[in-house]
Amino acid sequence: MGAEESNGVAFSMPGGENCDRATSRPIDLIHLGKQTMGDRALEQEVLSLFVHHALQVRDQIAHAGNDERLRLAHGLKGSARGVGAFAIADCAGEIEQSPQDARVVQRLARLIEEARDFIAAINR
Repeated sequence: MGAEESNGVAFSMPGGENCDRATSRPIDLIHLGKQTMGDRALEQEVLSLFVHHALQVRDQIAHAGNDERLRLAHGLKGSARGVGAFAIADCAGEIEQSPQDARVVQRLARLIEEARDFIAAINR
C-alpha cells in the first residue's frame, strides 16, 4: 500500500483499518485538503486553532445574551466553513436565526465535541 493510499485509509477510517467507514465525518477532509493545498502540518495547525476557537464558543454561547450569541455564532460559522465542519457551520447559522433556542445551542455543543474527538483521532 503506497503512502497516498494509506492516507486515504487513515482518513476514511479514523479509528483504524478495522473500524467501519464513517458515514458522516465532522470535518470534510477533502475540503480541508483543498484549503490547505494538501499540507498536512498546516491541516493540523488549522484544526488545532479551530478546536480551540470552537471550544471557547461552546463555553461562552450557552450563557450569552442574544446579541453576544449572534456574534459568537457568526464567527464560528465562518471558521467552521473554512475547515469543512459544515454541520457546525449550519448549526451556528440556525443560532443566528433563533438565538434564543436552547436546543440548538445544546446541539452545537454536541457537534463541537464530536469534531474535537474526530480531530484528536486523526492527529494521533
